[in-house]
Amino acid sequence: MGHHGHLKAEYAALGARLDQNPIGMPEPEDERARAGWREIFEILYTPEEAAIAARLPLMPARLEVVARRVGMTEEELRPKLDAMADKGIVMDIVHPRTGEVRYLLSPPVVGFFEFSLMRASDMIPKQRMAKALDAYTHGDATFAREVFGGDTVLGRTVVHESTLAAEALPDVLEWERATALVEDAKHLAVSYCYCRHKAEHLGERCDAPMDTCLSLNAGAEFVTRRNFGRAIERSEALELLAKARENKLVQIADNVQERPTYICSCCGCCCGQLRAINDFDLPAVNPSGFWAKSDPEKCKGCSRCARACPIGAIGMKPLRVKAERKNDLEPVVNTDRCIGCGVCVLACGKNAAMHMERRPVAPHVPVNVIEKTVRTALERGKLPDLLFDEGASRGSRFMNHLVRGLCALSPVDRALANEQLRSRFVRFALGTVPDPTG
Repeated sequence: MGHHGHLKAEYAALGARLDQNPIGMPEPEDERARAGWREIFEILYTPEEAAIAARLPLMPARLEVVARRVGMTEEELRPKLDAMADKGIVMDIVHPRTGEVRYLLSPPVVGFFEFSLMRASDMIPKQRMAKALDAYTHGDATFAREVFGGDTVLGRTVVHESTLAAEALPDVLEWERATALVEDAKHLAVSYCYCRHKAEHLGERCDAPMDTCLSLNAGAEFVTRRNFGRAIERSEALELLAKARENKLVQIADNVQERPTYICSCCGCCCGQLRAINDFDLPAVNPSGFWAKSDPEKCKGCSRCARACPIGAIGMKPLRVKAERKNDLEPVVNTDRCIGCGVCVLACGKNAAMHMERRPVAPHVPVNVIEKTVRTALERGKLPDLLFDEGASRGSRFMNHLVRGLCALSPVDRALANEQLRSRFVRFALGTVPDPTG
């Protein structure tokens, strides 16, 4: 972050703190993008709130721990944190059994970027925020590379179940099915689609539904309590999934197997993740365990699949036909680009020429949020920030979870973790785990 000349000290400190997140908010090079970056801080945080946020932990911590870090009494700090949570720049997590509240600094994504536009109206100026976000995230590729530049990304595609052949369904794992994720969720909520709401204020919104973003489990509990969305029953959530399928939207879930926090229904024109693929050619979404294939015996060359693909993974190739002067067309799927959503199969319709097949090698999906966080931090060179900052404030329980996440890494990734941390403790912890390849 090298251009802080026009940024207040409180915001500069906050920017540096946010950059310690596994996915941070780096300062861009492009002047328009940098102006948007500054504007986001000024819209969301007062100088006092920025100073508080710059001292907050990156993982949930008790109020007494946060107060000690910030240098305030608990009584003085609590209402300030509540006001910040109402804006989504702080997250407060309530233990379901004890009612104990823990606080953490909300990350940019999935975090205060989305929360800023998940409500139709509130204290945040929506059009100004939309313009600032667009300038920052699309003025240059700095933020896109930060979010999507590693192997571990935020979201994973969930294949539309209706596009799978009946014989394939028994082999589909529970966490690969959007309906199963909804059925298993403890809490459910629906909110405005942040991406389409932003596009609306920029005059670029498509005709896809707005009330489509599902929050699950702890995410739904926070979203509901802080009025970023409304609680819904399981039946309505399943109806929303079906409606998204009818609208040929891509279902993207939290990139974990256990207890995901969201399922989005995304379009290639508005969605930030899909646009990162289209605009910057980045592998921004973890693909599903399937990819699209065409049956040449059934294909009519209508190009519906190519036109429907939200990321341009299907092209139409001329096909010579005997005794005909004109070529037919046949689809060619770029399997390296295909995210396995099934939208092309939905578009193909009655011809049933497009279908989904299992990939020969399944993409890796982190088991839980700890593994995802460790992998994300490791790939971006931020594992020391995660370990030493949070290890100091969270005690043995956090350290135990972190070590489990480290031990889930491959031998190569463990070596990289050791190189980043250069810690005798971590060398010992990783050395006690047998090499699964040996």
